[in-house]
Amino acid sequence: MEILAYLSTIFIGITLGLIGGGGSILSLPILVYLFHISPKEATTYSLFIVGITAFIGAIKQYKLGNLNIESAIPFAIPSLLTLLLVRKLILPYIPSTIFKIGALNITSNMLLMILFSILMIASAYFMIKKTNRLETKVAPNIYKLIFIGLLVGIVTGFLGAGGGFLIIPALVYFTGISIRKAIGTSLLIIAFNSLFGFFGDITQGIKIDIHLLTYVSILAVVGLFIGTIISKKIDSSRLKPIFGWFILIMGIFVIIQETILK
Repeated sequence: MEILAYLSTIFIGITLGLIGGGGSILSLPILVYLFHISPKEATTYSLFIVGITAFIGAIKQYKLGNLNIESAIPFAIPSLLTLLLVRKLILPYIPSTIFKIGALNITSNMLLMILFSILMIASAYFMIKKTNRLETKVAPNIYKLIFIGLLVGIVTGFLGAGGGFLIIPALVYFTGISIRKAIGTSLLIIAFNSLFGFFGDITQGIKIDIHLLTYVSILAVVGLFIGTIISKKIDSSRLKPIFGWFILIMGIFVIIQETILK
């Protein structure tokens, strides 16, 4: 089981390398169900794993000319502000038991995983959904980028998710950049948010297993390079629906695991 857990972390990097997002959608369930880390702690681990993997991916995309810094700045700064706000001022004060429904205790860990499963299903929808939108040159809508950046920060703050499924469509629709540049820019934003969020957690005294984090991060980076190689040979638009259905099944599994099987 431990070998399976470590091998599965390679897919975190593969999804980031292929489609510029989705790594955190896999990392949290892997950390919780295969490594048996509590959901709240798993969000901290996820921030680093996804952050460092996305950072290396962003460097590679920069060399390929697939970064748009002008679009990244108005997105990254607002999202970082809401991320830090959530993790420093809200998340630590959420009680362990939120409320009760008869004999069922709705704990913060259960609620976090259910919310994450909803995020997985929403992400799956965007991956499966076909779009015929053509890339066109449009004037960048800074205000909409800032607004969605704020939303992404909230998602990342609560769930440790990079929010690539929100970032990439927003960049394409509101700046008119190509999908490849949107993927590269998404990696930069995810890295920026996730790593700052992780180091913010560390300053609050959250303890981590440095050995586990190192091994998982290395395997995720290996997956990133695998995903990047595959993306050069296969159109990512063909692979996105496959990942979408896989993530949809996982999202449903998480809901069942947290509500029926407990």
